[in-house]
Amino acid sequence: MRHTRTSKSTTVTAATATTLAATLLLTACGSREEGDSSGGDGTTTVTIGFDAPLSKDLAAVGLGMKNSAELAVKKANEDKTVDGVTFELVAKDDQATPNIGQQNAAAFVADDSVIGVVGAYNSSVSAAMVSTLRDARMVQVSGANTAAALTQGADYETAPKREYDNYFRTISTDAVAAPVMAEYFFTDLKIKKLATVDDKKTYGVGIVDNFTDAYKKLGGKVVVHQSLNPDEADYAAVVNSVKSSGAQGVFYGGEYPQAGSLKKQLAAAGFDGPLGGGDAVKDDELVSIAGAAAAEGTYAHSDGAPIDKLDSADDFITAYDGAGYKQPYGVFGAYVYDATTALIQAVKAAVEGNDGKVGNITELRPKVVEAMQDVTFDGATGKVGFDEYGDSVNQVISVNGVRDGKWVNGIKVVTVED
Repeated sequence: MRHTRTSKSTTVTAATATTLAATLLLTACGSREEGDSSGGDGTTTVTIGFDAPLSKDLAAVGLGMKNSAELAVKKANEDKTVDGVTFELVAKDDQATPNIGQQNAAAFVADDSVIGVVGAYNSSVSAAMVSTLRDARMVQVSGANTAAALTQGADYETAPKREYDNYFRTISTDAVAAPVMAEYFFTDLKIKKLATVDDKKTYGVGIVDNFTDAYKKLGGKVVVHQSLNPDEADYAAVVNSVKSSGAQGVFYGGEYPQAGSLKKQLAAAGFDGPLGGGDAVKDDELVSIAGAAAAEGTYAHSDGAPIDKLDSADDFITAYDGAGYKQPYGVFGAYVYDATTALIQAVKAAVEGNDGKVGNITELRPKVVEAMQDVTFDGATGKVGFDEYGDSVNQVISVNGVRDGKWVNGIKVVTVED
């Protein structure tokens, strides 16, 4: 079963910085009047919906994801990937709020030019969107969601069951990644007593649960568990609880703005143990929030080998740099790029199976869902494809750490096997 795994690990030295020549100048996709399906050149305009936090605390990561999706759309149009089709991306801001994400999903369904949706960033937002999209027989594919329940159900550890056949992801789940972090803390950092903290959200609670289970199996002891309110700035109660517990380190389930503040406040209180987290913790902004000195000793996993060390990602990185985006592509950009490309490939297969015609887009939606299951290609992140649950078949996890005021990627890379 998927949840029974072994791992092989290799240590990777930090790559030296490379200068990427900008050979492409790509611009963001233009706007579209809703309901207009003409590409203006005899082609049919097919819209891909995109959902992520594009404002507030998580705007930087959300915009990096949107930019990456735009690059995939731009490339598909330049390459004429689907004969007679011009793709266009329409992005909506969910503000990292499930209710808004659900409203966005309903709006995408109501727009009869939308073939599928890329997103969301937050697992809790996708959980609020997925049933609406499923009922409309519309693909949802994420390059950032990691909550295992989205693909394998609430009982994923003992009785995995796929609930949403329209949902796919190009990134590994917390059930795969969290045990890698648990082993790193217990074996590599030799932390035997740990405090855990979550932000009460689906992602944060889930990754702490996955980490805790794996850490205890290794022989580690969780001496205290706390939750914080991500809308508050003062974590004094949590910090005091961690300090008095005798914990040697902390594992945090949540996102980089709160992780940076927590690490800063722990350091100010005299706690010098490491802080670990999932991929949502790994962002350059964490160092800015915590301060370089306080951020030292922060660790987070990310999916796959470091993007800047993958030959398969060279074209993506060059194109992104050449586009002149203000925001970095971040941890999730390449996975969103591959997720968008996967959806485009599914549209291609569905159109080819429909005698080469797009026809009525709402009638094409279920054919795209069916085609998505069989999509496979070599993407920026490596092999892209989906297992029987809609999960990524590429299961490689990197451990990254802040050293001398910056993230060092791939200090350990682990291949997780069935």
